[in-house]
Amino acid sequence: MARKSDFSDSFQSTKRGRRKFDDDEVFTAEDQARFEEMRTVFDEMPQDDGPPAGDRWSIWWDSEPLQRGPEPRPAWVITDHGAVDYELGVLKTGKEADVFLIERALPGSDRAVIMASKRYRSAEHTQFNRAGDYMAGRGAKRSRDARAMAKRTTFGLEQAAGRWAAAEFDALKTMYNAGVPVPYPVQILGREVLMEFIGDGRTAAPRLAETKPDEVELESLWDQACEALRRMTELGFAHGDLSPYNTVVHDGRLVVLDLPQVVDLYANPLGFDFLTRDVENLGSWFTARGIPRDEVEELQTELKALAAMP
Repeated sequence: MARKSDFSDSFQSTKRGRRKFDDDEVFTAEDQARFEEMRTVFDEMPQDDGPPAGDRWSIWWDSEPLQRGPEPRPAWVITDHGAVDYELGVLKTGKEADVFLIERALPGSDRAVIMASKRYRSAEHTQFNRAGDYMAGRGAKRSRDARAMAKRTTFGLEQAAGRWAAAEFDALKTMYNAGVPVPYPVQILGREVLMEFIGDGRTAAPRLAETKPDEVELESLWDQACEALRRMTELGFAHGDLSPYNTVVHDGRLVVLDLPQVVDLYANPLGFDFLTRDVENLGSWFTARGIPRDEVEELQTELKALAAMP
């Protein structure tokens, strides 16, 4: 028997609005204050322990083995003890985290790599208030933590921020190993997730919504989107917030981003609703540009069968 849910009443559109700024304002004063707060992890380091160059020593060895990316690691991952991290600036802001650019380099050599550093906000700065729908089915190991998160106490919000970071890192590892087109997860430390930067130099790859593919490119991107959704479904996952705004295109390759809200299709009561919404949100962008509507409907049917959805 098909499940009933109040999904349609509790969900909101994923269309992104544009924030308005003054002509001479790049970020709001509130954003700037938050960025400065996030920099304290570098700024408050004892000066005697700081590196001779860069903003901090590489944090690679501060993470435990299970907090590092899967092996075999790409050749560009720098694990040397003498490496340092340079902070290059803000890449984008979000509801629950902000993404920064980090360059990890080995002084005295030509080895350097640019990575994305996703830092989940502390309790007083989070703006993500719809966590319950996504976190259903994720049990906290300690009942004290679960109660605190449910009551949204300061401690609970801090615990939740760490769980968002851990959820994204774990999802990236699982999906990367399964061949889902996601950034390689380098490491996690506290509320910070370091991952592969998708782009050229310091320029991020364009979001799917910003691209204007020709007919051949459109068909290729649609095929890639379908395959990514198939692989995630086979893993028992729904992205939970998939759209043309959190998929990017780099050298003709579609890459899926932003996975903290990844949903377990079977443990979450709204799991299949999230899957349906993911397909619809992404499929609508493609149909508006020429992909036949029946291909989206066929994909919905195929994914339901893969997930054994009633």
